[in-house]
Amino acid sequence: MDKYLYLSLIPESLIASQLPPEEFGNYYAVGTRKRSRGQAVFFEVEPGFPTDGFSWEVMERRTVPHEDGRLKRSVYLSVYRVLERVPMEALKKLYLATDDGRVLGIDKADYPGDLARTLHLYQEFCPMTPRVASSLNPSEFCRQITNPANAISVPKIVFCELMLEKLAHDPEASDIGDLPYRNIGHLRDCLMELQAKTDKTTKQVDRALSGQVLFRTIKNGFFVGNGEDMLYYPLPPRERLEREYFEWWRSALTTFID
Repeated sequence: MDKYLYLSLIPESLIASQLPPEEFGNYYAVGTRKRSRGQAVFFEVEPGFPTDGFSWEVMERRTVPHEDGRLKRSVYLSVYRVLERVPMEALKKLYLATDDGRVLGIDKADYPGDLARTLHLYQEFCPMTPRVASSLNPSEFCRQITNPANAISVPKIVFCELMLEKLAHDPEASDIGDLPYRNIGHLRDCLMELQAKTDKTTKQVDRALSGQVLFRTIKNGFFVGNGEDMLYYPLPPRERLEREYFEWWRSALTTFID
């Protein structure tokens, strides 16, 4: 039977399973008895890459059906410093599961770049989880946070960019549209500080991911990077989500606000 390998970001862990991605995402989000629920964000990973940190023998030996024939849903291989030990080239599709188990798969694509200098809002997922305002575009932000020459850095990072609407150009704008972020006043202060201080490029908005991610606030997509290497997983535009992935999109719109 097929065996799959997944890198979960919430929380960070490496999991083997006999369930294909959509079924695994549903199981991981709502369980088997539907008594608990929570979002899931995970990559499918190509197994077998050279490593001294994970046991492929354990994956092969334990990822087998139960005695009654039920597929093995999850075998945890690691829960510590997983992302940095998985090669970029082993990352396949990214999957977003809503808290009621609807799953959207996203393929890698070339990042088109930023055409205008604006302010940005990033949600980090792994290995850290702060929400950060920045004057750096995604590729610049990625290079800075993974640069070992800096006082604070990580070997590799996964993050997404969130919408700021008019605040991206004018942090004092009165019209914020339907941005749902809590404590807008604090967000404005962070953005205005970045706008005023050219020597400051990042400002922490929230210390950690709290509650759930409101997927509808994602501006463009998810990024994975270490230094100059960066992968981009673009979220489909709203029109395509409404047309081709309506069930996932409807669920994403009703997700509990963070």
